[in-house]
Amino acid sequence: MKVVLLAGGFGSRISEESQLKPKPMIEIGGMPILWHIMKEYAFFGHKEFIICAGYKQEYTKEWFANYFLHNSDVTFDYRNGMNEMTVHRTNMEPWKVTVVDTGYNTMTGGRIKRIQEYVGNEPFFMTYGDGVCDVEIDKLLDFHKSHGKLATLTAVKMTQDKGVLDIGGDNAVKSFREKSASDGAPINAGYMVLEPKIFDYLTDDSCVFEKIALTKLAEEGQLMSYIHEGFWQCMDNIREKAMLEKLLAENKAPWKRWERSVPNIPDFAK
Repeated sequence: MKVVLLAGGFGSRISEESQLKPKPMIEIGGMPILWHIMKEYAFFGHKEFIICAGYKQEYTKEWFANYFLHNSDVTFDYRNGMNEMTVHRTNMEPWKVTVVDTGYNTMTGGRIKRIQEYVGNEPFFMTYGDGVCDVEIDKLLDFHKSHGKLATLTAVKMTQDKGVLDIGGDNAVKSFREKSASDGAPINAGYMVLEPKIFDYLTDDSCVFEKIALTKLAEEGQLMSYIHEGFWQCMDNIREKAMLEKLLAENKAPWKRWERSVPNIPDFAK
């Protein structure tokens, strides 16, 4: 299945680095957080990606255009007036990556609407380009197929100031609301599975996916939640970036399962 990644926002709360590059291209452990998310999906066999770029979209395109240089040893030979490049021990990912300029000021729903032609008439994964987790993608997909609704989102419990979900006993999302920092209600963590009919709920560039499409889907009983009790962490600010860097430096990053078995979740990251 194709994986759609929202990667076009400004990242104003982590502005120190986002002045130079899109927020999803900010590095943790030497690679963009977007790359970490893509590695998660690829671990489960999903290797075709559609990136909804916007702010500084040229940076994202150039990074992927030169991706092999980030993973290879290279010799540049300028002798005798030549300009030759030899790549040694290249380590390319077997991915197909489409980077789409979805507009500078386009809202989330508008960005998804703009990539409809690249998705086609088939279900697809969708997530935000600034959060990593250790969700079991195959189990998420199985859950989505089991209930027959139009959309499934992954829900986690975090004490953060984010919009939260009212979830019924059948895991159906009843509504969205705002929360306080001490509220332990589940939040929308992204990592969604969407049916192609979702595009009927999207209008134009001003469409906010969460406030318009997801709210309407919840009202119609077409939005389900996959409860994830493991690790999830977004990167909204410098403090959260430092937390993710610490996990990587200590070899305790739960999402980095493509290199080893998943470790226990550190207490400070729960």
